[in-house]
Order: sequence, then structure tokens, then C-alpha cells
Amino acid sequence: MIFEGNEINAVTFSPAKKIKVSITHSKRLREDDITFTEEDADGLLLPHNDELVISLNVLDFKIKRVLVDVGSSTNIIQWRVLEQAKLTGSIISATKLLAGFNLAIVTTRGEILLLTNDEGVMKIALFEVLDGDMGYNIILGRPWLHEMKFVPSTYHQLLKFLTPEGIKQIRADQPAAREMNVILVSSSKGKEHAA
Repeated sequence: MIFEGNEINAVTFSPAKKIKVSITHSKRLREDDITFTEEDADGLLLPHNDELVISLNVLDFKIKRVLVDVGSSTNIIQWRVLEQAKLTGSIISATKLLAGFNLAIVTTRGEILLLTNDEGVMKIALFEVLDGDMGYNIILGRPWLHEMKFVPSTYHQLLKFLTPEGIKQIRADQPAAREMNVILVSSSKGKEHAA
């Protein structure tokens, strides 16, 4: 859903000074429950509307400009990333049609299983392969978030998750998110002038 302003369904809201979000799967709050506090936002450029952009270890490669998108029902990787990593031979032939929020249809070139590793959590994830520029090298959707059991907070620019050693976190790259916004805005302005 896309919202703008400070009113949703005729309910007006205002940002609170202290924000505490707790995610728990039990009835009692424990020390290992995932929480976000105002201190988690220390060091961020506030206020912001930045996406959650991280770096991701895939096989032996550290890939930058990775968008964590809770609105995406699939994980997506760019063809050129696989080409640079010499992994195009591992792509499984499976053409699918993906629809964006504006209902634009994109055809995939196949899919690939890749080992992702973040903060010691390793999982094999299925990615749809797209050929064409989408700005980001990878888009991580709900399948990856759910498999990894990561809890994202765009406001805090963090992904938190529980491990046997306790709660770990991945800090988003806020400058990279802002750089991507500048690139996307300037490229859309160029298209407007060309029309």
C-alpha cells in the first residue's frame, strides 16, 4: 500500500517521540524477543523515507545495492550480476510473468538457487532472474525474509533476527539508499523530458 500525509482511513496520526516495536511469538516478553527502540535510530539521517538497502553475501560474492522489499512476493536477481559471477549456466529454465505495482508485466529469464549468508545465517534462496535494469542488483522479498526469519524496520534501517547466540542485526546502507533515490529520480526526469 502507498500512503502519503498523516491520515489513513480518516484517522489522523502524529509521530511519537519514543517508538518501541516488539515482535514476539509467545505470550510473555523475554530477553530474546526482537524489539526496536529509538536508540536503534541513532546515527541515522532523520527524518527519512529511505528504503532498506543492504549488502548481501551470495556464494563467495558480496553484492551491494540489495533492496529489502516486504511488498515483493518473490526474490529477484539481475542477469548481469549472474553474468559477472559466471553463474548463468546454473539458471533453471522457467519463464514466469511478474507484475509490478503499476501492473506492468515483466518476463523472467529463469530462476536460480543461491546460497545467501548474512551474519552467519546461511540459507538457499530461490531467485527469479530478470534481464534489464531495475536499479538494484537484487530485490529480496517476503520469501527470503520469512525463510531467514528476519524482522525489518525501515524507520530504524535495520534487519533483526534471532540466532542461537542471541539477537543479531544488519544495518542498512542509508547513503546507498539515498544515492539510488537520486539515480531513480534523475532517470525518471530524463524520461519525462524525452517524451
